[in-house]
Amino acid sequence: MNSRFFRSSRVRRYATTGFTLIELMVVLVIIGVLAALIVPNVLDRADDARTTAARTDVTNLMQALKLYRLDNQRYPTSEQGLQALIAKPTSGPQPLNWKPYLEKLPNDPWGRPYQYLSPGVKGEVDVMSFGADGQSGGEGKDADIGSWQ
Repeated sequence: MNSRFFRSSRVRRYATTGFTLIELMVVLVIIGVLAALIVPNVLDRADDARTTAARTDVTNLMQALKLYRLDNQRYPTSEQGLQALIAKPTSGPQPLNWKPYLEKLPNDPWGRPYQYLSPGVKGEVDVMSFGADGQSGGEGKDADIGSWQ
């Protein structure tokens, strides 16, 4: 008789364990509040990371352009563009000592090609990304990122 009593109390104990609806709702509310506090900060970090990546790309492109100039006594023309860093230009002026300066041209973190001007408006040459909005000007995440910064 005793063994039967112990078995039935164990079954009842396991059957009554679990979470109530109120406990589950409290946990969901806590998770919701934490998400509301954390998600905006994480999204801002993504924009900062894209801006930093664009600045790094612009710096790397400028270094490749400086090597191009050292070898060929001039920067590529605006018509030749940044493509002159990965393929020998076919339009004039022809580079004297051309070699590949990059394996491939990167796109900006928003998926658009970097812009190149020679002669530049803000320097000898300008390399830039138009930012998140893809248009000249803007503020914050939409601000232009260029070699003059």
